[in-house]
Amino acid sequence: MPVERWSAAQVETLAPDAASVKAARGLSSPGSWSASGRLDDVLWGQCRSYQVCVDLAGPAFKCSCPSRKIPCKHALALLLLWAESEVSAADAPEFAREWQATRAAKAAAAAEPRAATTPDPAAAAKRVEQRAERVAGGMIELSRWLDDQVRQGLAGAQRGGPAPFDAMAARLVDAQAPAAAGAVRRLGTIAGIGPHWADRLLGELALLQLLVAGHDRLADLPPELAATVRSRIGFPVGTEEVLAGPRVTDRWQVIGQVDTDDGNLTTRRTWLRGSSSGRFALVLAFAAGGQPLVSDLVAGTEFRGDLTFYPGSVPLRALVASRDSAAEPFASPSGALPLSAALAGWAETVAGEPWRYDAPVLLSQVTPADDGWLVDASGAALPLAAGHREPWWLLAAAGAAPATVAAEWSPSGLRPLAAWTDGLFVPAGAPVLDPAAPRTPELPPDLLAAALVGTNRRPWPGSSTLLETAAVALTRRRAGLAPASSGHVPVPPAPVEITPPLPPATGLRLIRILGEGVPGGAQLAQELLAQWLEAAAAKGGHVPPVVLPALLEAGRRNSIIRSALAQVAGRRGTWLAGMRADWRWLRDESVAAPASAAAFPPAPSSAPPSGPAGGSAPPSRPAGGSAPSGPAGASGPGTAGPASAWETGTVGERLGYLTEFRRADPAGARSLLEQTWAAESSDDRARFVTALGTGLSVDDDAFLEQALDDRRKEVREAALDLLRTLPGSSLAARMTQRARAALRYENRRLVVTPPDDLDTGMRRDGVAATPARGLGVSAWLLEEILAGAPLTTWAAPATMLSLARGTDWEAALLHGWAKAAIAQNDPAWAIALLDEASGALRESVRWDLHLVLPHDELGRLAADALRREDGMAHRLLAIHPGSWPEELSVTVLETIAHRARTDRHTWQLGELCRSAAVSMPPAYAELVGRLAVQLDQEPADQSRVRPVADLARTLTFRHEMFQEFQ
Repeated sequence: MPVERWSAAQVETLAPDAASVKAARGLSSPGSWSASGRLDDVLWGQCRSYQVCVDLAGPAFKCSCPSRKIPCKHALALLLLWAESEVSAADAPEFAREWQATRAAKAAAAAEPRAATTPDPAAAAKRVEQRAERVAGGMIELSRWLDDQVRQGLAGAQRGGPAPFDAMAARLVDAQAPAAAGAVRRLGTIAGIGPHWADRLLGELALLQLLVAGHDRLADLPPELAATVRSRIGFPVGTEEVLAGPRVTDRWQVIGQVDTDDGNLTTRRTWLRGSSSGRFALVLAFAAGGQPLVSDLVAGTEFRGDLTFYPGSVPLRALVASRDSAAEPFASPSGALPLSAALAGWAETVAGEPWRYDAPVLLSQVTPADDGWLVDASGAALPLAAGHREPWWLLAAAGAAPATVAAEWSPSGLRPLAAWTDGLFVPAGAPVLDPAAPRTPELPPDLLAAALVGTNRRPWPGSSTLLETAAVALTRRRAGLAPASSGHVPVPPAPVEITPPLPPATGLRLIRILGEGVPGGAQLAQELLAQWLEAAAAKGGHVPPVVLPALLEAGRRNSIIRSALAQVAGRRGTWLAGMRADWRWLRDESVAAPASAAAFPPAPSSAPPSGPAGGSAPPSRPAGGSAPSGPAGASGPGTAGPASAWETGTVGERLGYLTEFRRADPAGARSLLEQTWAAESSDDRARFVTALGTGLSVDDDAFLEQALDDRRKEVREAALDLLRTLPGSSLAARMTQRARAALRYENRRLVVTPPDDLDTGMRRDGVAATPARGLGVSAWLLEEILAGAPLTTWAAPATMLSLARGTDWEAALLHGWAKAAIAQNDPAWAIALLDEASGALRESVRWDLHLVLPHDELGRLAADALRREDGMAHRLLAIHPGSWPEELSVTVLETIAHRARTDRHTWQLGELCRSAAVSMPPAYAELVGRLAVQLDQEPADQSRVRPVADLARTLTFRHEMFQEFQ
């Protein structure tokens, strides 16, 4: 039976570390594999000279590369290739068939009964007896030490630090009780640290006293409970002994994984659940510090096989004894329970093993509340643990719809492992620092008070010791925990999307980019993300919800991508952004509204009091202009339809609505803005003025003129930017009049009469008051006046530049015209100024002029600079927007080939390849790939070949990325 394809997230759980995932992402495109295919349950592939095999039934891995990591980046890349696209249907090569046969032979040999070995029973019995004696001595010493702690009082532990606990732990190690030693050593991380530290310390001491009592009665305990006590002390149980025990056959569903690292040891906890038996199982994997973990269980998949459990009163830890099928994804785990029923199972676990701090739960139909709790359909609620109290990953994936959640429950709350929503497996997000998480004491105050001062000073009454009483109280409280029945309201569900989802392949590509699993790594990931978002916005649709938290974080850090991001975040993105302050920028970005004219109201027959100074807000809109932020349901902010977007939408929706209204009816849109202008906030007024750039005409002049008198600087500047580009505006007429008064043509030469002072009218029209460094007031005012005057005021650029040459005011004249060319986006003036007066311009103005040039002209300048080996070539390449023209691309490719063979230093080659990676047309991938192969075959330094090979991979990546949008 064919194996169902895994998801990329499930593949990544096999990675030994994050670096392996990033490296594998760079090799997971089809172009990185010369051949690939599938032989039954075995994936095979050839990446460069490496032969790679993956057995999906294990999974097991083989690669001819020298890496010691299991799986290596090549095996992970092959799995990602299979998960995200497909391997070819080519015939399997000999190396794949040989490995498959070898694994089959090993499996057959393992199934044969082994010859029993008979160790010396007398020697074995003596070793067991000796260890038992040493452990007994250690437990007696631990009992005395516990009594000393209580008699002297826990208040002194705050001053002593971890040293006393480490000393006792070392004695237990010598007594061959390693598990008990670890429990004592952990006490040093509790004493004096954090709120309610004394409560937590007393609870742990009480459980150690309970362990001592269990050891004292070990012979009288039931076998299962005795096995638990022995395990908690540190008596080993051999793997062969476990595997020889009874087997539990089921279809085992891997519901989640958690990795912990204490510096010396990395532990992976993998939770499974039998779909028929309903039994939980915990499989542990360990690795020394800095070494990769080896894991063959993929979260979100299931397999049929046998598990054997370690002995104990509540047997949870298990070993995989056999697998009878390959791992396959499953839609949703079976046997999820409401919160009350799940906690009933927890109570049974604590009753059977009071030392257990956490246990798995599978929760049915739960929804996050806005206060860090999960609420089920009955209204019962449980808190999320510290670091998990803001489950953005779950809110994004499920949209606050009920979901199935797997988690570890402990007295500190729920630690989510994964969720299933609409048949999709979603791994839980990583925990975050949460110093403000509340802590609740677990023990009665009288117990704690006596323990703090010590029983020497405050004797404990009763037949039981203080620690025994504390152990009973702690166990009763933990087993008796019940969900809260009220006070926690689920987050209202996200609104329904009105745009289609983007193609699935594009979403997988976005996950790769956000995870920096791209060629070039983090250096190019931001550029590739910007290109992906632009392509997605042009395509139309919304991103997969699971990527929204990472995408909103990327937008928070990089404002350049926000506009395109807002177009594809969808309604769920806007809804999610409203619940977090540092994501609310999304609600202010323009979101496209339907362009149908029927979606907009007709223009009023008679306008209300005109201009920004008049008008009043409609009664249904709150003063201040923008809808309140926060989580919203289907009728709240972020869900407004076309007819109500202006009345109730977010700032971004209103801005998008106004922009589309301007396209359909500029006068009607301006009248609509005039009606609400007085009630809009100053921030919103500045945004709405920019929307008038769509369909801008002289009819908008009066409105924009009054906006020049707004009290907010940003509003005035936005109005000025539009008026400077509006032919026939009143501002243009005033600036033309000032310019003609300051600059005249008489007797075949220019006569300059700069203004003497900056008057109020000039300030209003945008003339800056502070001159540039080194300029006098008169020269600065002349420059500013020319910068604000329409360039149509003057003769042809060549004529004016010729007349200005050699005059006393040449610098001011050139800079004024240059700034005017920049503001008015006039390429003819920009070309003339750069050709004839580039050296006379300030550097900042000169480079701004380059941005006005047509793309082909800028590309020609960059190509010429590269041929001349001019130092400014790289800067010209950096400011060139969009894809490079053919002439520039060919020149760059020739330069790369030359530098890869001749340059003494590789940094220039690397910089050029990085620039080309994001700007060269992706169609050049094949040519660059051929160049990389040629260089690899030549006796060249590998440090020169690597940037070219990375460039080829990046171009291939971009080519595939854009193809996915077709």
